[in-house]
Parts: sequence; C-alpha cells; structure tokens
Amino acid sequence: MLFLAYCFFTFASYAQSAKPVITKIDPPNWFTRVPDSLLLVHGEHLENTTFTLHNTRARITEQTISPNGHWAFLTFVSAKAQPGTLEVVATNVHGSTTVPYGLSARRSVADQPKGFSSADVMYLIMPDRFADGDKTNDKLANFRDPDDRSLSRAYHGGDLRGIQEHLDYLHQLGVTTLWTTPLYDNSAAQSGQSYHGYSATDMYAVDPHFGSMEDYRALVAAAHARGMKVVLDTVPNHVGPAHPWVEDSPTPDWFHGTAASHIKVDDDFASVTDPTATAARRNILLNGWFADILPDLNQDNPLVAQYLIQNAIWWIESAGLDGLRIDTFPYVPRRFWHDYNEQLHAFYPHLSDVGEIFNKDTHVVSFFAGGRAHTGSDGTYDTLLDTPFDYPMYFALRAALTHQEPMTAISDVLKSDGLYAHPERLVTFIGNHDTKRFLSEPGANPAALRLAFGLLATLRGMPQLYYGDELDMKGGDDPDNRKDFLGGFAGSDSNAFTAAGRSPEQAMMFDWVSQLMSIRHEHTALTCGGEQVLSSNEDWLVFVRDSSHAPVTGCTTATDHQRVLVAVHRSSKPDTLTVGLDQTWASGCRIGKANIAASTSSAEVADKQLKLQMGSDDVLIATCR
Repeated sequence: MLFLAYCFFTFASYAQSAKPVITKIDPPNWFTRVPDSLLLVHGEHLENTTFTLHNTRARITEQTISPNGHWAFLTFVSAKAQPGTLEVVATNVHGSTTVPYGLSARRSVADQPKGFSSADVMYLIMPDRFADGDKTNDKLANFRDPDDRSLSRAYHGGDLRGIQEHLDYLHQLGVTTLWTTPLYDNSAAQSGQSYHGYSATDMYAVDPHFGSMEDYRALVAAAHARGMKVVLDTVPNHVGPAHPWVEDSPTPDWFHGTAASHIKVDDDFASVTDPTATAARRNILLNGWFADILPDLNQDNPLVAQYLIQNAIWWIESAGLDGLRIDTFPYVPRRFWHDYNEQLHAFYPHLSDVGEIFNKDTHVVSFFAGGRAHTGSDGTYDTLLDTPFDYPMYFALRAALTHQEPMTAISDVLKSDGLYAHPERLVTFIGNHDTKRFLSEPGANPAALRLAFGLLATLRGMPQLYYGDELDMKGGDDPDNRKDFLGGFAGSDSNAFTAAGRSPEQAMMFDWVSQLMSIRHEHTALTCGGEQVLSSNEDWLVFVRDSSHAPVTGCTTATDHQRVLVAVHRSSKPDTLTVGLDQTWASGCRIGKANIAASTSSAEVADKQLKLQMGSDDVLIATCR
C-alpha cells in the first residue's frame, strides 16, 4: 500500500510540475484574409497554460482549456497576418513548448470554387474500388489489417493517383464533375471495414490508403486542366467509433451521448417535417448514433459548429475544390445547415453543395432543400442547401423501368417540382454506393438500363453516374455494389478503361452513355431548359425541353432558342403513339433529324400532332425547329 501511495504521489507530482505538451492542432494550418478561426489544441498538461503566437501579426484573443488539461480552444485572428510559418507557444510555470504553424495565402479569385450546375455530369467514385495507382500505400506498416481484394469489406488498394490516371476515361464518357466518397483519414480504426471513408478518425488528413494531400491537389489540378470540377464528400453528422474524441472528448457535450450510453438513430424524417412532432421523437433522429455505432456530433455546441464549418473551408482552400456532397443531411439540425451554408456561400459565392435525403417522398426531400423556409417541429428554417439528390426520381425510375410501376410514376415525380425553389438543380441518378446496382434490381435488364441512361441525359437536373454502371456492372446490396472497377487493379481479367479491353456488352453500354452525354452537352435545352410533359401512360413518356423556358438565369439567349423532343417507349413490342401539340411548348414544332433512336423509330408532326412510331425499349431524342 505504501508503494502504491508513493507511485500515485509521484505521478500526481509529475503531472503538476510538467511543462505543456502539444500533440496536435486542428486545423493543421490556416489561411490569411479569412474570418477568425478556432484552433483546437490537443496535448498534455495544458491546464494553467497561456498560449501566445510569435513571428506573426496573427493573434490569439481568447482561450478555453478543458479541466483535464488535454484540450485548448484558441480564437485565432489571422486576417492581417502575412503568409509564412509562425510559432504557437504554450507556457506554464514549469516551462514552454513551441510548435510551428503554417499560414498560407488564400486562393486567388480565379482559383475559387466554380460550383456545379445542371449543365454538368457528375461521376461518383469510391477511391478504394476504382484504380490502384500507387503500390506504396497498399500495405501500411502501422495498420493492422492489410489490403485484401478477396474480402468485400477490406481495403482493396484504390487511391487518388489511380483516379488521376484515368481522368481521360471520364472525359471520354462525358463527365464534367468528379465526386469521391470521403477522403478523411479512417486509419486509426485499424480495420479494413473503414475503406469507405465514413468513419473518420481525423477530419484534417487524407486517409494514407488513398495517398496524401499532395496527391489530392494533383488530382484536382489535373481535373481542372481538363475542364472538370471536383466535389468532396463531407460528413458533419458523425465521426467513426475509433476517433480519439470518443474516449476523450474536447467538451462534455461534444457528442450526443457516449459510446456506453446513447440513442440509436431512426429514419423518422417526419419527426422534423411534422410541425406537431414532439421533441422526444425528433431527438431520436437528430441526436441518435447512426447505425448505433457512429458517434453523433452535437452541432448545437457552438464550438462543434465552428469546427465543422471551418473544416469545410480548410478542405476547399487546401485542395481547390468546387463543391461539396453532404452525407446524412436530415440527421443534423436545420438551424446548423442554415448557418453552415450561409457562411460558406458568403465566403465562396459560386460553391455548390448537394445533400443526401434518402427518401422517396417529394414533400420530405423538398422540405430540406434550400431556397425556401419550411416550418417543422424544430422551427422555421431555410437550409440554404443548393440542392438535394432527387431520390424520389431514383425510386420512380427504378420502379417504372423494371415494370413494377407504369411510366406515369416518373411524370408524377415531375408534377411535384413546384415544391422546390430550384427543381432545375436536382441531381438525378439511378444508383450510388448505398443502393444495389440497377442491373441487379428485380426485373432489370440491359434494355432497361439503356432507357434509364436515356432519361438521365434528358430530364431536368444534373445527372449523376455511379462508377461502372456505364459498363453493365452488377451488384446487390452493400458491399456487393462496391466491387472493383474492371482493369483498375493488377491481375484484373480485363481492362474496361480501354476500348480494346471491353466486352461487346460493355462497349455497347459505354458507347450509349457517352453518346447520350455528348448530345446533352450540345443542347442548352437539355442542360438547362424548362421541361413540359406532353404525354405519359403505362409504357410511354414524352416531353419537351425548351431553352426559352429556362429557369437558369443566363442559360440561353433569344438567338439560341432550342427545343428538344424526347420520347421513351418501355415495351417489348413496337408501338405507335399520337400526341397533341396544340397549346404546348412544342406547338408549331417541325421535327429535325433525330439525334438518337433505333432505326425502326421515327417521329413526325402533322396537323398539330406528334406521331411516334417506336421499337421496343427505345429512346428518341429529336430537335424541334
């Protein structure tokens, strides 16, 4: 007992007589000509410590230190400082510790985010599953679980250099915007199951399996050189269970609950959209831990909120990004989203962001879209989100094209466009990393997939493609829908990045998609024109896109007025359809040469009527003069 007491006394005495130790600062560097930021310092013996800055005009105006001496919050004012390396000095009665801290110039006006719009085509890549361009990061010496392509939930070796090496493939396909799943460092989890990036253990570092920040900058620069934009997946809702904060939180209310005691989230979005819902019901959505294991960040804590907002700024400035994809959007309070987007858009006027609201109800999805204030159980807010993904259209496309529902399911979604302030911004898609592949949907086949791509290319909004769908890839639910891209890894049976390496079926679908996207890029009516449905029934959908009805300011002028007629026929047998055009946007239309259609399909206008003759499962796209 005397020995234990002596050890405790010795340790306590040491703790009280040690100089400060700094092990990490978030953000790891910052920028001039920006608003005040918050430095989160981690270390030891920080209690009763004073922080100062040397070799700079930047200042620390406030500091708050956690009772255990592990965390310090410093208000950092850098607007008048010059770029360079400064010193952060922590001093207590036992001594001082000095660490360097970088201050960079903010990106020039010409290098600010360009944003994305309905004129773009977005392509989703999971970096670990696309292509392995750097063998040196395939086996990390300090990582427990090695890369193993035979395991569906392990790291497989894909990385940022692998993506950069195949930008020409994306350019050939017609892609203008690249979205990668999160690049946050997940490696502290020591588990290959964090390959997807959604279990962050450090929000200020690139996962070493994917490469480095230098690799990311090189990818962004190479994409920009090809006229492509880059979008980063961000996750302000949660971090991974292996994040150091889980065992040692910067503040007692940094998370909602703890690993030992927390609420399991549910997907009751109506608990927010319903103004009469109770706080207890709403809190399960907003305060619960996603999948019962992902620590839920408390955005009501101003320190957490500022940390997350400036984290987005850091990634944008560090890499030169053009936009953000925001994960699990409805699970975060709308008042936070209002402040988040207000600050980011004030700082980056052309930045675009798209949010995930995984729901088939247009009323639910539009409730979280920006541009209008909506009253819910949490109050009245405008999230200021540029656009959500069009999940209602995703569900309708899958149901209609696999014969589970009539084609009117698609037009029914379009009838709800008035619920959105900006329906033209909606991001349409037929699959992503959270859904089974289209071709693995019951009732799907390559003909149906061709129709799906035809609609993505011609419907209002911005189309988003999921890697490999353009090559007839199949895959069931997660993780089967996240297989490696063919040709991206050593030992692949074929290389679908090249025309010679594609099977006849893959080549047919790739050529179809690239042709469709080329047509889309050629016509302002398709990239940003208004949309009017002319006919919709069990097996047909006919609509016109008209640039003179463009909801996008500056999309077109009177001299380049365009109209494009689109007809989609979903049937195993040829058929004909007559559509009245009087008092429609297509009134007075004279059909030009069809851009795309089966040889057996045709369209003509006579007596104010559009007469369609189409083969089985076909798309017709024709200019309307």
